Amino acid sequence: MSDVFDTQTRRMVMSRIGPKDTKPELRVRKLLHALGYRFRLHRKGLPGTPDIVLPRWKSVIFVHGCFWHVHEGCKRATMPKTNVEFWKKKLKGNVVRDAKSIEQLRELGYRSLVIWECETKNLDELADRLIAFLPR
Repeated sequence: MSDVFDTQTRRMVMSRIGPKDTKPELRVRKLLHALGYRFRLHRKGLPGTPDIVLPRWKSVIFVHGCFWHVHEGCKRATMPKTNVEFWKKKLKGNVVRDAKSIEQLRELGYRSLVIWECETKNLDELADRLIAFLPR
């Protein structure tokens, strides 16, 4: 299937995708708050600038987009049909950087949880994952 946008329009659309305050991230934050957890956002001093930091429990949560961070087996993590070499390099770099950040956080004594964009659709299952990850 070819792209529905011309090159210039696609460039504009992709440039507007931001790293913070995405809908999946907002769902996770709202649920965490409802469960009684308090947290900090986007701590630049930590490796990978985690989306959510719970300093009290020395835990971090990354909310990853399925496409951008290559969620294995997910229908949203498809490789674009155009400029394939660029996208392979770009997406592989994201995966390598993610793994490195999680390892560095572990060395600093932090526990990490990755929540995928597709996992934020079912709030009951998401709440169960968060509760299992974080102490009460």
